[in-house]
Amino acid sequence: MTSHWIKTFLEAIQAEKNASDNTLLAYARDLQEFESFLTKSKCEFNTATRSNVEDYIVALEYRGMASSTRARRLSAVRQLFRFAFEEGWRDDDPSMMIKGPRTAKSLPNTLSYDEVSRMLEAATQTGRSQFDRNRNSCLMQLLYATGMRVSELVSLPVAAVRGDPEMLFIKGKGGKERMVPLSAPAKMATAVYLQSFDEKQELALSKGVPLSKFLFASNGNLGHLTRIRFYTLVKEYAQNAGINPDKVTPHTLRHAFATHLLAGGADLRVIQMLLGHADVATTEIYTHVLDEKLKELVLEHHPLAQD
Repeated sequence: MTSHWIKTFLEAIQAEKNASDNTLLAYARDLQEFESFLTKSKCEFNTATRSNVEDYIVALEYRGMASSTRARRLSAVRQLFRFAFEEGWRDDDPSMMIKGPRTAKSLPNTLSYDEVSRMLEAATQTGRSQFDRNRNSCLMQLLYATGMRVSELVSLPVAAVRGDPEMLFIKGKGGKERMVPLSAPAKMATAVYLQSFDEKQELALSKGVPLSKFLFASNGNLGHLTRIRFYTLVKEYAQNAGINPDKVTPHTLRHAFATHLLAGGADLRVIQMLLGHADVATTEIYTHVLDEKLKELVLEHHPLAQD
């Protein structure tokens, strides 16, 4: 019976939220562990009490789990019980009144304007061939111009950039679609790379290799540049730009995109839409990043700061 609960719940969130495979696997792992805990306590989902749920959270803390992990586990349990209540499997929700552990918000790493400029320049010089250099420049310009997620960037269809578009159509998390304007440098880098891309595709076609539907095509199973490969490329750009590679990931550029827009006066709701965040609360973290940067600026340059 309990396994049926998890299976049905996962099917529901997949249908209602178009959850990704990774999200479903994470829910499944968390709920199966909770189910095992209940089994050891000689109860099941339909008989679990508030005390059982609280005991589970305490057990996770004793195991030394981070507060963020415990909060995520409790969230999964809550969603399952809420679903069970709505489906009529239970007459109550034993997790409703339980407070989750406090999680400290860690501010995302970002880059200064100068650091981003150096990385954009380094990308144009990184690569063994002109094709590689054109591709690398296009990758960096598109990432910084749009704030795309890595998965959205590497799997971008070539059709999305045909015809010198002013706006880029992005299909993001959960199948949600959004339009993001392209900057002049991003348009130029894309046009230059697209010319190299088409030449390479024509040569491949003459050898019997079918055309790729992806802008950043590769010979791998996915048919496009992998997240891991792009991760290593970004490290190369940072190294060539004289920036510590340890502080830079593709997601750092997404953070830089948002932080720089906010510093430039962009509305938080606009940034939310451009990033594809479902909730503006997720976007609000960038206001804290900006506050920290302003604080650093004052402490470093105010004449009385040293006192």
